[in-house]
Amino acid sequence: MMKLKSNQTRTYDGDGYKKRAACLCFRSETEEEVLLVSSSRHPDKWIVPGGGMEPEEEPNVAAVREVCEEAGVKGTLGRLVGMFENQDRKHRTYVYVLIVKEVLEDWEDSVNIGRKREWFKIDDAIQVLQCHKPVQATYFKALQEGCLTSNGTPLVATIGGDLSPTYNINQSSVSDIR
Repeated sequence: MMKLKSNQTRTYDGDGYKKRAACLCFRSETEEEVLLVSSSRHPDKWIVPGGGMEPEEEPNVAAVREVCEEAGVKGTLGRLVGMFENQDRKHRTYVYVLIVKEVLEDWEDSVNIGRKREWFKIDDAIQVLQCHKPVQATYFKALQEGCLTSNGTPLVATIGGDLSPTYNINQSSVSDIR
């Protein structure tokens, strides 16, 4: 399913959830500092860069596109942290790790809407996200817990009203191993 927004097409999965992709953009492979961007709706608040997937776009491609647009960075796409379901907002977000290799001086959202970016230590990022975007703060919990099964199948984090994640194996991507 698709819906047109003024400047983009929104895509939805079979359950009616908006399909999104995002990246935890790290300064280096040590994954000690992460880049957050200012919210377009609340410029004094920080968020993880990401957004809606375009029709026929793969989640990893959407994630790279979104961080370039929103954060003005390019880099090496790493592992899938997981797919996070926000039941209140009705969206599902694929979250990847990206190691930043290039920081653009001017980028789409800085020019168009004055978006800012800033590096945060992980604990500080969790703290600033907890107030405004608590679901995004859970991305780091999943990253720290290494939310992958032994065969590399991503777990799905379902975020309900109490904002505590429930992890389930993504059965649609599990192969029958015998």
